[in-house]
Amino acid sequence: MSEPATLEFIRDDTSVDEVIFPPGDIPSDEPPLESDLHRDQIDLLIRLLKSWWRERQDFYASGNLTIYYSPNQKKSEYFRGPDFFVVLGTEKKDRKSWVVWQEDGKYPNVIVEILSNSTAAVDKGFKKQVYQDTFRTPDYFWFNPVTMEFQGFHLVDGKYQEIQLTTDGRLWSQQLELYLGVYEGKLRLFTTENQLILSSEELAQQESLRAEQAEERAQQAQQEIARLREFLRSQGINPENI
Repeated sequence: MSEPATLEFIRDDTSVDEVIFPPGDIPSDEPPLESDLHRDQIDLLIRLLKSWWRERQDFYASGNLTIYYSPNQKKSEYFRGPDFFVVLGTEKKDRKSWVVWQEDGKYPNVIVEILSNSTAAVDKGFKKQVYQDTFRTPDYFWFNPVTMEFQGFHLVDGKYQEIQLTTDGRLWSQQLELYLGVYEGKLRLFTTENQLILSSEELAQQESLRAEQAEERAQQAQQEIARLREFLRSQGINPENI
């Protein structure tokens, strides 16, 4: 973490102290991620949601980015950095951090924490309490990329209630209107029809595979036609006359 910022006081000719608040583009103050697993998982969730909602302009999705929420509008107090979060009903644009008092008082609608040995206790305890009582974040999930521990909560009457797993082992997010579930060791997003949402890379690979398969089918068809022509000629029949 960087050193806490201090408020400056400027005295004018009337000798009135004026508080100078931090600028609007406050940079994020989050420490480096613990492992490649954590970084890749956070990046994957961001890319998946942005790809799925590519036509939407009313949300902000980010990760490992500081959320400043001081009621006194101080950078030096009250800030958290969720691993992945989504804010709905806001402008889709790049930000250096999420500053609640400059975002119409909006807090995340969805938060996902990626657990590790050093953060699990805080994510399950203190942060969960903050997200429930202060952020009032409707959907909160956590996932451990090593042990595959996966749990989710939805805010009901001001308190988090555990979301029940489906028979497929997935959890429903009311805010995203999508399922979250573990697939091949990664936390992924699924549609209401339980279809895996593919990343842009996976979509490109899928299209490439389809093109290759179509090319193979075309080649097989040409080979079959060539064999048929050869057979007709062996029978004294000119295939061009058919």
